[in-house]
Amino acid sequence: MARIAGIDIPKNKRGVIALTYIFGIGNSRAKKVLAEAKVDESIKVQDWTDDQIAAIREQVGSFTIEGELRSEVQINIKRLMDIGCQRGIRHRLGLPLRGQRTKNNSRTRKGKRKTVANKKK
Repeated sequence: MARIAGIDIPKNKRGVIALTYIFGIGNSRAKKVLAEAKVDESIKVQDWTDDQIAAIREQVGSFTIEGELRSEVQINIKRLMDIGCQRGIRHRLGLPLRGQRTKNNSRTRKGKRKTVANKKK
């Protein structure tokens, strides 16, 4: 099993798919990393040589990934909440931030339903 950026990437998957297991590396960035490291993207991870793994590690190291990227995202969210802008307020309230409707959907953001009882007559 290859270990890149502190992540054990699965050995039975193709290189492009396996690299996306690293937080901060998506499909297009994985293709770019493999192209710059001169590794064929259809080769499975278990068939990579040590030289290829070293070249991929070097390319991946040039990006902000994993813990550093996660903390950067959290700092950005905290900044929005501190300045009190619209997106920050929506973060604070746990509501969707990008203009979605909330009457019917957005259960993922709002959490489990909280039933409100009717007023007694």
